[in-house]
Amino acid sequence: MKKYFLGIDLGSTTSKAIIIDDNDRIIGRGITNTRANYTVATEIARLEAIYNARFSLLKMKLEDEIERRPEYKRYIRDIESVFRYIQFKRRLDRLNIQFRDTIDGTFGGEMKENITQYVARIVKEIGPAILDEYLNGNLGQKNQFFRDIVSEKYNHEVNGLAKAYFEPMMLVYDKSISHVENELTEYDFGELIYQSMELLNDKYSGMADVAEEEAGIGFDTELNLLKGNYKQIYDSLKGHISFIANLDIHITNMVGTGYGRALLPFPEKSIRSEILCHAFGAHAVFPGTRTVLDIGGQDTKAIQVDSHGLVTSFYMNDRCAAGCGRYLGYIADEFNISLNELGPLAIEATSEVNICSTCTVFAAAEIRELLNVGQKRSDILAGLHRAIVMRAMSLLARSGGVRNEFTFTGGVARNQAVLKYVSDLVLKNYGSEIKINVHTDSIFMGALGGAMFARRTN
Repeated sequence: MKKYFLGIDLGSTTSKAIIIDDNDRIIGRGITNTRANYTVATEIARLEAIYNARFSLLKMKLEDEIERRPEYKRYIRDIESVFRYIQFKRRLDRLNIQFRDTIDGTFGGEMKENITQYVARIVKEIGPAILDEYLNGNLGQKNQFFRDIVSEKYNHEVNGLAKAYFEPMMLVYDKSISHVENELTEYDFGELIYQSMELLNDKYSGMADVAEEEAGIGFDTELNLLKGNYKQIYDSLKGHISFIANLDIHITNMVGTGYGRALLPFPEKSIRSEILCHAFGAHAVFPGTRTVLDIGGQDTKAIQVDSHGLVTSFYMNDRCAAGCGRYLGYIADEFNISLNELGPLAIEATSEVNICSTCTVFAAAEIRELLNVGQKRSDILAGLHRAIVMRAMSLLARSGGVRNEFTFTGGVARNQAVLKYVSDLVLKNYGSEIKINVHTDSIFMGALGGAMFARRTN
């Protein structure tokens, strides 16, 4: 039986899981923004990593065939996207029930009747729109949280309603979403993947009669190969998928880390410092790393490492969440936009508004005042992002500066505006020869370090 190793990074805003094999190769990734119950968060992240691992193992099993037949690669990618959609749809159905319960317990009379109709209409519109983004767009590759996907659609629809309904509709959402995102739902992988294949068959059969010349400039070679061949591909992959669905992914050892590591249901010997894990994970992906900056949900860590990935010094901000992921979440709420929209909006700025306070409470008041005097949202956000990075640069200086290769980790590394300011200021202060590393798995570095410790302590 093959051995696999699990790392869990239990953060203040997100919890991450990584599964690796005996060669430190990442097999599965799982992430959740569940925060109300750390035991549930741990289990959700673990299960998501196992689902993802099954897809990874399927691709590895069919590596040669995928290389020869690009339509196989496209088919498996589409299955994974639809698999994520079915997970999403089940949670949306659960949210709809919770919406009705919240409305029944909060409103009465005409207000209750109108809000019930508005919410029902929004949910009805969200489903098909999201299905299209999973089937024909790239939403399945983005790893967005359920809350973020729904929030964008829900907020857009609510903004089109009469002003009197804005607050009640947002109240319904806020009171309902937390219940659903903090529930543990274990899916039967085999059941969901066969549903995904059937849904894909419907998609491909509907496209089979589209002539090649109708595809236009955006002609998709892989999709064209699938249109007339999907039944054969379905038949040839069914046995492989059944094997992967029933495969026992045995976790030989696990290590937990992160802001909430003391609350993990793990023995003490299986807990490691998040500083050690982030350093180890970053060094594993980028062996030349000597300086690591991790901006997480609750704290920022500046870490110096040696040639083996071991920590030589560090400095961290652990007294408040100012300048971290949670702070950005508060700012997004203040602007009534999703967290994913912050960075792109800040990048559009033509100037940077000077933000005097990075305290969450005072910054919110300052933002409202700046908006009232006519400052552009993008310029305010640019100033906020720069202020966040300036705090991080101060920590880097106190930890020993930036040496050789610099690796940026944590969830905030996904924010384009933060990344821009970090890159600009590192190169300006430490020289243009510094190599800056950012990876698509930046948010998973702590969990990766944990998994690697699990393998070495097995």
